[in-house]
Amino acid sequence: MILRQFTCRAVITSQLYARIKRQRHFKEMAQPSSDLAAFRKIFSEANSIAIITGAGVSAESGVPTFRGEGGYWRKWQAQQLATPEAFSRNPSRVWEFYHYRREVMRTKDPNPAHLAIAKCEERLSKQGRTVTIITQNIDELHHRAGYQNILEIHGSLFQTRCMSCGHEAANYKSPICAALEGKGAPDPKTDDAEIPVQYLPRCEQTGCHGLLRPAVVWFGETLDSDILTRAEQVLDSCDLCLVVGTSSVVYPAAMFAPQVAARGVPVAEFNMENTPATQRFKFHFHGPCGTTLPPALECHESEQSEK
Repeated sequence: MILRQFTCRAVITSQLYARIKRQRHFKEMAQPSSDLAAFRKIFSEANSIAIITGAGVSAESGVPTFRGEGGYWRKWQAQQLATPEAFSRNPSRVWEFYHYRREVMRTKDPNPAHLAIAKCEERLSKQGRTVTIITQNIDELHHRAGYQNILEIHGSLFQTRCMSCGHEAANYKSPICAALEGKGAPDPKTDDAEIPVQYLPRCEQTGCHGLLRPAVVWFGETLDSDILTRAEQVLDSCDLCLVVGTSSVVYPAAMFAPQVAARGVPVAEFNMENTPATQRFKFHFHGPCGTTLPPALECHESEQSEK
């Protein structure tokens, strides 16, 4: 696959997508089908299923998306909050934003889409079949739904990394530091949270006390090579791929499913709207993921007959 050409997180432009499409000579596909029975037949025969999820799958839990109505990047500028340069320039404002997001997530629960995926994985694993989630989400709702086989390509809100010693660890403190207690959403009109850097989250490794940062992949940063390698292996070997709640505009994730489709593997998209990649896929199911996904992944009659 060509994932290695696109290892930095960024928004994919129409020009870049067109260039990649020309380079790879993508085969034109017919209009995607919404035939659930046809999808279910393919699903019943698949042994290795890759499920790529994005912000849309968590939206039904009340988690704001990024580019949709009410999305984070419609209210705040990504360049000011989600880049290494932003953190270097203004760590207090970046931490105010990520602390706010952490606290928001404490009020949210997995929705029927998360639960359907977790139940599907549990059921199929007993049949010797594999289901792997490759998620762009950093909210850990898949974990809380009971799913374990997850590749979090953009990291997690509840992981921190030390800027000094590099130590990375889970961090579920609330608040993450005393200076952020009671802080809500950052004011888009204010440039600085005005928290002295020495009071921001600090490393607790012996003798370190370095500044912590969220262990997420910001725009312009390279994805974890180990996670990318594992994702590449899953995508190269899967015989069915689902794309759930993703806008398909942030790469390299935007290229995952089209590359699977290019080798002739059925891809099914579950989304509230069409995306730049929709025409590449065999299926498209329009509507809320929590409504469309559960019936697609429920126990197939062929599974029942094998019991």
